[in-house]
Amino acid sequence: MNMLITGAQGQLGCDVCLEAAKRNWQATGVDIADFDLTDRAATHAALAEIKPEVVIHCAAYTAVDRAESEPETAFAVNENGTRHVAEYCAEHGAWMLYVSTDYVFDGSGDAPWQVDDTPAPCNVYGRSKLAGEQAVRELCEGHMIVRTSWVFGQHGANFVKTMLRLASERASLNVVADQVGAPTYTVDLARLLCDMAANPKAGIYHASNAGQCSWADFAREIFSLSRSDCVVNEIPSSEFPTEAARPKNSRLSPQALIDADYDILPIWQDALKRMLEE
Repeated sequence: MNMLITGAQGQLGCDVCLEAAKRNWQATGVDIADFDLTDRAATHAALAEIKPEVVIHCAAYTAVDRAESEPETAFAVNENGTRHVAEYCAEHGAWMLYVSTDYVFDGSGDAPWQVDDTPAPCNVYGRSKLAGEQAVRELCEGHMIVRTSWVFGQHGANFVKTMLRLASERASLNVVADQVGAPTYTVDLARLLCDMAANPKAGIYHASNAGQCSWADFAREIFSLSRSDCVVNEIPSSEFPTEAARPKNSRLSPQALIDADYDILPIWQDALKRMLEE
């Protein structure tokens, strides 16, 4: 299989590249130094040189808070950049896997979001990722949109690394307890994305590690597994204001994966344990 992985130096893209290598696939990882996604001609030229059968599009503008003051940049990457990739895939019959986010939903209620629930993003980042989804659906018949949440892994910055660093500096931490979702380990998600690339079935899917927790629960498990004595003080979102609003309900239903006979991801506590051990 000739595969292209965008955002190859990001925390998810790195693990997708590693997983593809384990399978002895012909996989090319690219990042911002290779070409500018927001440049249509450059994107098409780069893809034409590689001639991928499948593109796993991990590249994204992910600075959620900064997006509030940089909406043009967020949309340039997440909508226009995605559109440029989708155009190429449509024109050349390549499959496109687009990694999206729980932030396309407004976070209301407490039921897991289904793939056909109506999106209503509560911040600029979510709106830009939803615009990318719409471009993929509009342009590329052979597409899979994979929404995920609370991503963590060995590569790049994430909540797990931040908590470990802060726990080494402080005896206690205030952590939000009224936002609920599921952490997603990049190794597990990368394996699923490669499984989907090998056996593509068009549609929208939700993929996060099984189970659910609040950010406070997540932090408490991080400290327990890492044998830290740091104490977690639960606080509401109102006591931790951010530039961008966050959805309080980020639960994602895996039913579409089950219906398509794809494997669901392992429970998040097991994923976290493996990440810390590795």
